[in-house]
Amino acid sequence: MANLKETLALRAFGLFKIPLLFSVRPTIVEVNKKRCEVKIPLNFWTRNHLKSMYFGTLAMGADCAGGLLAMQSIKASKQNVVLIFKDFHADFLKRAESDVHFICEDGAKIEKQVKETIASGERTNQTLKIVATTPKISGDEPVAKFLLTLSLKLQGKKSS
Repeated sequence: MANLKETLALRAFGLFKIPLLFSVRPTIVEVNKKRCEVKIPLNFWTRNHLKSMYFGTLAMGADCAGGLLAMQSIKASKQNVVLIFKDFHADFLKRAESDVHFICEDGAKIEKQVKETIASGERTNQTLKIVATTPKISGDEPVAKFLLTLSLKLQGKKSS
């Protein structure tokens, strides 16, 4: 299992904070300052009646890929910044009929946003791009594309 330590930390977070996330058994394929790739297996719990990945599971994977990059930048800042996704847009391009990899390459943008949030003390919002692929079936061809607005706020500061 790639990135065992990070995967176990993600699953523990899911178990105690977001049990539904734990139930889909995400695996971290890669995570660094710039990029996060999370895999969710297609199985009995994650598929729909057409035997492709349920759109709710796809949404969790996108949330996970962007959210992990944000949590990593926040942790590195050593500040009490809270995150939430403000909105969500998805384009489902084809059926996800295999394990799905969710890729977010907006780490540098997120790091800059965290610094802006800390410096200004104001809430900041930024759109993240996440792409979902099924490498076993279609290589790097996207099965879905997501836009999530990451909203950050320094804890204890009042802002709009």
